[in-house]
Amino acid sequence: MFSSKLLSAVLVSFAALASAHYTFPSLIVNGAVTPAWADVRQTNNFESNAPVTDVTSADFRCYNTAINAPALTATVAAGSSIGFQANGAVYHPGVVNVYMAKAPNGNAATWDGSGAVWFKVYQISAVTNGGSSITFPAQNALSYSFNIPKSIPSGQYLVRIEQIALHAASTFGGAQFYISCGQVNVTGGGNGTPGPLVSIPGVYTGTEPGIMLNIYYPVPTSYVQPGPVVWSG
Repeated sequence: MFSSKLLSAVLVSFAALASAHYTFPSLIVNGAVTPAWADVRQTNNFESNAPVTDVTSADFRCYNTAINAPALTATVAAGSSIGFQANGAVYHPGVVNVYMAKAPNGNAATWDGSGAVWFKVYQISAVTNGGSSITFPAQNALSYSFNIPKSIPSGQYLVRIEQIALHAASTFGGAQFYISCGQVNVTGGGNGTPGPLVSIPGVYTGTEPGIMLNIYYPVPTSYVQPGPVVWSG
């Protein structure tokens, strides 16, 4: 018989696993946190907090293929501050990338983000010291914010965050990606040309030196941030 003690242990284990993971359900617009899953597309893991590990899957873009719930679109001014807030501290060591993509039909809410349309606007990398140490400034944070480039063209965009957890990344598929996509309408923009443009999925193979590595031993002498360079405008 399945004892109550064993059941309790299993439930505690699942709770611990979920608590070690996280989602990014809220945007931060000029310092104000939006309600959970209001301007952010609800992800498949909104209850489990489980990550994506397959960089070629459809879920690698916005992680919402099973939910596909509608979301609102927040209005933000070019040059202003925007960010994502997690549902708990970002526990795992790793790095952060934020990508944006302009909706070609002018409506972010109805666009799936397909094609070579994504450009990186922000990142938080690792800090190394020639093999004596590696640290992760993004670890244990509750939120990440950055300024939208002032010269970004006006229009509606998807904004995608990925926190890449590297604690189990020594083998292929071991890196864990915590992903969300927000929807924003950028006003007061300029005439910049964002790039380089990449497809998501497609931007990674999973074997990049910043995705498949052992962060513990030997300690990496350097770290290469995955993805294209940041477009600052």
